[in-house]
Amino acid sequence: MRQVAIDVLFQEIPNEICLGFFMTGCPLACAGCHSKVLQDAAAGDPLSLETFDAWLQRYKGLASCVLFMGGEWETALPEYLALARRLGYKVALYTGEERLAPALEQVLDYLKTGPYVARLGGLNQKTTNQRLTHVPTGTDLTPLFWD
Repeated sequence: MRQVAIDVLFQEIPNEICLGFFMTGCPLACAGCHSKVLQDAAAGDPLSLETFDAWLQRYKGLASCVLFMGGEWETALPEYLALARRLGYKVALYTGEERLAPALEQVLDYLKTGPYVARLGGLNQKTTNQRLTHVPTGTDLTPLFWD
């Protein structure tokens, strides 16, 4: 697994402070993508489980949720999600896919789905095709992003 950035995020998941991991290798290449660097599988730096654990330990008690911006194509992702959950974090994934494998989806607390379609806008537009779901309850959180 490779990442180009790790950052603290305040707006992506309502009522959560997220430690965000921006993963490379996205195969979707959505037109209008605002993170084209994430499409390059060779970009960024490796994210070993040990390095990931060190980040989680550093932000324990400060961040409440671990958010992967992509990475669903990585076979190791469930192991990373499980580690975050064991350390008390909620776990979230942003994907341009419409659906994920049920085994992956069911371990998430939050899931943003849908490719970016410029004419429909992002999560902050009522016309968006994208959805943010609280997975355990099935609640659509997308309206929380609208003005």
